[in-house]
Amino acid sequence: MRGGKFDSFNDRRDNSAKAKEALLARARKLAPQNDPDFARRQEERAAIAKAREERLAAKEAERRAEEARIAAEKAAAEAERLRLAEEARVAKETQERAEAEAYLALLAEQKAARDARYAARKARKKNKG
Repeated sequence: MRGGKFDSFNDRRDNSAKAKEALLARARKLAPQNDPDFARRQEERAAIAKAREERLAAKEAERRAEEARIAAEKAAAEAERLRLAEEARVAKETQERAEAEAYLALLAEQKAARDARYAARKARKKNKG
């Protein structure tokens, strides 16, 4: 057998309304807008978020500065490499020019010696005959 209180419809309706009102009262009491520390906690959260953003901005600025420094170093290294390559090219051209002049001087000396031998041979034949 089922025991219990037999409530009428109106009693059940009143009990339901009271329960709903109790839930709403509890929800209002727990609502953050009614909490005196809510505003303080919100300000703390905002301050923490602002500090985080500042740290991230500083970190980003530091990263960009580091990238700029690295790019400047690379550019300086590339300029130095190009300068050294140009110096090497000029030195090589100077050396090649000196070698070519020395070779031409050697050829001229050899020709002069050959011409002298030829002239001496002609002079000997002229004196003999």
